Amino acid sequence: MQPQPAYLLHKRPYRETSALVDVITLEHGHVRAVAQGVQRAGSKSRAKLQPFTPLHLTWIGEGDLKRLRMMETTQSAVLLAGEGLLCGLYANELLTRALPVGLPVGEVFAIYAWALDRLTRPAERAPTLRRLEMTLLEALDAEPVFLDQDDRPLDPAGRYVYAPDIRRFRPVASRQPGWDGRSLKLLARGDWEAPGLAGLSKGLARAALAPLIGQQPLRSRELMQRLSERRRRSTT
Repeated sequence: MQPQPAYLLHKRPYRETSALVDVITLEHGHVRAVAQGVQRAGSKSRAKLQPFTPLHLTWIGEGDLKRLRMMETTQSAVLLAGEGLLCGLYANELLTRALPVGLPVGEVFAIYAWALDRLTRPAERAPTLRRLEMTLLEALDAEPVFLDQDDRPLDPAGRYVYAPDIRRFRPVASRQPGWDGRSLKLLARGDWEAPGLAGLSKGLARAALAPLIGQQPLRSRELMQRLSERRRRSTT
């Protein structure tokens, strides 16, 4: 096979000197593989197989679990620290959990590569994650449809909750928790970075992603919440 552009999403020890890895690739999507000997002291591959580093990989194997053969780096890793690092870990964990193995998702790979550099800049982190989340949802045919449960246009004066099972919105009474129809119609235009819609876009993306990632909480999301709580306490 031709070497595939790839990024490491997750790595865990396997046997004495190897690792089980999840990678996202340009043409083959999410690939799970054994990286033999990568945990051995002095292994050249150990330094290459790091998060946020552009890679070129080849592998062999017919089943869902492959065996890596060639592993080369093409550029230096994107340097993420602090909140930016947590955002990068969230992106990796999200893709590992949500992407089926072997599904080609070239658009997700492209957005992920684009997002890494933007995560180094604080003002761009939230909209960048929303863009990645929406691209992932679209690739998996799971993005919200901005209609009500009967396929009617949303009422700007109405109030709604999102129903992931039908990918549409159910109306609720005005005093119940929910999102107003006017804001949802603005979001439906595709501008997830519009001023004033940050909380809505984050909440809606989380609701739409929930069926894809399952019941177990994302560890990276919990770490981000703890960081936010520490920051709030330090300012009071």
